[in-house]
Amino acid sequence: MGNERRRVVITGLGAVSPVGNDVRASWCAVVEGRSGVTAITRFDASTFETRIAAEVKGFNAEAYISAKEIRRMDRFSHYAIAVCKEAAAQANLTITGDNAEEIGVIMSSGIGGIETLTDAVLVIDRRGPNKVSPFALPMLLTDMAAGQVSIQMGMKGPNFAVISACSSSTDAIGVAADMIRYGRAKAMFAGGSEATVSTVGIATFGAMNALSTRNDEPEKASRPFDKERDGFVLAEGAAVLLLEDLEFARARGANILAEVTGYASTADASHITAPAEGGEGAARALTRA
Repeated sequence: MGNERRRVVITGLGAVSPVGNDVRASWCAVVEGRSGVTAITRFDASTFETRIAAEVKGFNAEAYISAKEIRRMDRFSHYAIAVCKEAAAQANLTITGDNAEEIGVIMSSGIGGIETLTDAVLVIDRRGPNKVSPFALPMLLTDMAAGQVSIQMGMKGPNFAVISACSSSTDAIGVAADMIRYGRAKAMFAGGSEATVSTVGIATFGAMNALSTRNDEPEKASRPFDKERDGFVLAEGAAVLLLEDLEFARARGANILAEVTGYASTADASHITAPAEGGEGAARALTRA
C-alpha cells in the first residue's frame, strides 16, 4: 500500500465507567467532580484489608447483546461491545460488506477475564474438572473482547489485543493509529476494557500493598498526587476511540472530533511497578511522540 503516511482522525467515542454507562454521563460526572468509588458489592469483602473499589453500576448488557451470548462472555467483553457500539453510533459508521474488511478492532485489557478464571478454579476445586464450562477458556482470553466486538458488529479487519498493563489502552490507540497511518486499515476501534473487581483482583493487588485502604472515605480514596495518598483504587469499565483515515472519514461525511498526530512508547528497564526516578522514560516518550 506504499509508504505514504495518512492522517488519522477521531470520529467516535464510547465509555462505560463507574460514574456513567455512556460518554455523556461519564463526562458530566467528571465535570461535577463526582467519585465512583464505593464499598465493594460484587462479593463479600468483609475480610479484606481493602473493601472499596470503583464498580460499574446499573449496566444493562441486554441493551447490547442477546441473553444467550451474555452468558458466554466475561463482563469485560460486555463492556467492550457496549462502548464500540456507542462509538459507531456517534460516528454514524455502518459496517457493510463493502467496508468490513477495512475496519478493525484493538480492544485491550490488562488482565482479561479474571472473574471467569476465578470461577473456573472454584468449580474445579468444589465439583471437579469435568464441571468446568466449555466456554470458560474463550471467556477469559484477553483478546476475546476484540474478538467478540468483531463478531457482534461484523468487522473483518485487524483484530487483536495489546497487553502492557496500565498502558494497554493507550498502546492500543497508538498501534491502531499507526495501522491506519500506513494503510493497513481505514478505520479502527481502539481502547480497553477491564472487569477486575473480584476476589482475586482485590487480593493480589492488595498483597502488593498497592491498594488504598481508605475504607471509611471511599470517595476520597483515589488521590494519586496527594501527600496523604495510600494506594490506588481498583476500577472497572471500558472506553474506546473510533479512529479513521482522514479521507475515508471525509468521504462518508463523518464529524471529525480530533486528529491523532503523534504516539511513542518507551520502557524504563528499571522496576516491575515503579517508574525510574527523574521521569527519563516518560520524557523520552513525550519527545518521540
